[in-house]
Amino acid sequence: MKISPNWIRDFVSPTADDREVAEALTISGIAIEGYFGEGADQTWEAEITTNRVDAMNHYGVAREVSAIYDLDLAPLAPKIVEGGPANFPITIEDAEGCARYTARIVRGVKIAPSPAKIVHRLELIEQRSISNVADATNYVLNEIGQPTHAFDIDKLEGGRIIVRRARAGETLITLDGVERRLATEDLVIADAVKPVALAGVMGGEATMITYATKNVLIESAWFDPASIRRTARRLGLHTDASHRYERGADPGITSVACARVAELILATAGGALSTEIDAVGRKVAQPRLTLAASEVKRILGVEVHAAEIARILRRLGFTVECKAVESSGPEFTVTVPTWRLDVEREIDLIEEVARIYSYLKIPGTLPSFAGGVVELPNAQKQATLRTRLLALGYNESLSSTFIPQEDARFFAAAEPVRIANPLSEEASFMRTTLVPGLLMQIGYNLNRGNTDVRLFEAGHVYAMQGEGVDEHNSLVFVSTGGAREADVHGKAEPLNFFHIKGDVEQLLAAFDAGKVVFDRKVPAWLHPGRSARAQVDGKTVGIFGQLHPEVAAARKLKQEVFIAEISVEALYQLALRQPAYTPISKYPAIERDFSFVLPEGVEFEGIRQKLSELAIAELATTLPAETFRGGSLAVGSYSFLLRVRFQSAEHTLRDDEVANWSQQIVKAVEELGGALRQ
Repeated sequence: MKISPNWIRDFVSPTADDREVAEALTISGIAIEGYFGEGADQTWEAEITTNRVDAMNHYGVAREVSAIYDLDLAPLAPKIVEGGPANFPITIEDAEGCARYTARIVRGVKIAPSPAKIVHRLELIEQRSISNVADATNYVLNEIGQPTHAFDIDKLEGGRIIVRRARAGETLITLDGVERRLATEDLVIADAVKPVALAGVMGGEATMITYATKNVLIESAWFDPASIRRTARRLGLHTDASHRYERGADPGITSVACARVAELILATAGGALSTEIDAVGRKVAQPRLTLAASEVKRILGVEVHAAEIARILRRLGFTVECKAVESSGPEFTVTVPTWRLDVEREIDLIEEVARIYSYLKIPGTLPSFAGGVVELPNAQKQATLRTRLLALGYNESLSSTFIPQEDARFFAAAEPVRIANPLSEEASFMRTTLVPGLLMQIGYNLNRGNTDVRLFEAGHVYAMQGEGVDEHNSLVFVSTGGAREADVHGKAEPLNFFHIKGDVEQLLAAFDAGKVVFDRKVPAWLHPGRSARAQVDGKTVGIFGQLHPEVAAARKLKQEVFIAEISVEALYQLALRQPAYTPISKYPAIERDFSFVLPEGVEFEGIRQKLSELAIAELATTLPAETFRGGSLAVGSYSFLLRVRFQSAEHTLRDDEVANWSQQIVKAVEELGGALRQ
């Protein structure tokens, strides 16, 4: 967000120049990432973490400066002259959604452009000036952090305000001119007849301030963060107000903010001010925490004097009571201010002390350690997989743990885990598989002209398991582009199914995998004719193949993409293969070719398994040499050339041995429905 250092000096007056103040703030946790302009026109680009909504305004940053430099902070004390009673009832029907609603009425205003000072300050922080009344609410939002809103009171029907949940079928045209269909969980501000604003998100067009407005109702309220977040997410509305309410606004500042807006309106638009209307639905409790000075020393590694601890916390707005404890030293009872909803535990208080005391004063030391390093059970196996993938040309990648619901369900059969408080609908579920994240990265590379991509990721995936959540490891690698580039030695070769299959076999070769079998039982998102499942001793260890063309087209992937998903939990149950030396036979090998006619549906994998059952020790290799369809062959059959290689490590093979084994091979293939081709 944009911050004006000149505006900060309205509340605190450090002797340091703006650059020095910015550096001090950065060290304390309010990161100033850039400087723009000079003098009164200078602005800072500040990166405020989402839990520090109290610092998302100039007064909040000024409070930080007062603590850092131990300076007094000017109090918020608007100067207003009240007139008669408002005589305008406000009813809070939903106390959970709205804890407090403060309002004031200004009658007889004259809508006009704002004074130059207000316009200049709003422009510095990239806010557009609208009118004196509208600018007053925006000015206060950026000054003290409290969202407020101004209604044209003459457009409120029934002469009252009701804070309630929307009713079924209600709609509201918001200030951006869009008609919103409301849900019954939406908190709204309504008059006696209809909703006039989405509470904490955006006002309604029907009651907006115009140049014809004469009488204004100022709203300053505290709304439940979860309620505002749900409404903003559902409607796709993110406003300055919702940004703050979602993270927890200050329930104690509504009265001051309302008076400050009234002060600005009276100064710029004139009018007569009513007394305050303050409706309280419920009290928001202020936590009281215990902080031991000994615990500060234990956590930080340095001794911070009790007086310094108390000073820091009081400058930050905490109420501090100190007492001496004989056994452990000073102990503090700390009341958390209403604007610090992020402080909930003793360790949070220690963090406040540490950052204002300055991290630079805390010496860097290694933590104490007792015991030995224990290697995780599967560390070596994990390292082996990673090393092999790197050697195969894959680059390690990291993707988000959160994915859209459609991806979570489409790429995995498991029931996905929904996040209770998602950042967006596009990241509302825990990943059930690593595939979507890697496909997104493939698309990112292809869109930027990088057409040869090989990536892998190892990480946790999640799925519902009854009432609980199953968390386990997974490994996915993807590739697209060329297997080799064109050069003087040959033409370019694109990646194909057999390249990804070879990579899978390289990984399996690192383990004592017994009987490895490949079949076609794969999910629908893989190409039905260019994919396979790998099983070891009857257990599935992976699926691999080409991404289905329709899925690739839906994700706008313009190249063939090959994916392998490895079940590392199953793979880790196998021992790593120990390299063993096998001497090369000094006896010659004999090759034989067999030409069969096979019915469609009989695949080489079935033939290979059948031949392995023959237990011919001298059968060294079995290869599919050639296939042919058409010609004189009957429909539903194809010609298959099987090439086998015999070799003994003990003697030269005899013709009768080879003839006997050949007969066994022919008989085995005939049992599968094949016949020697004549």
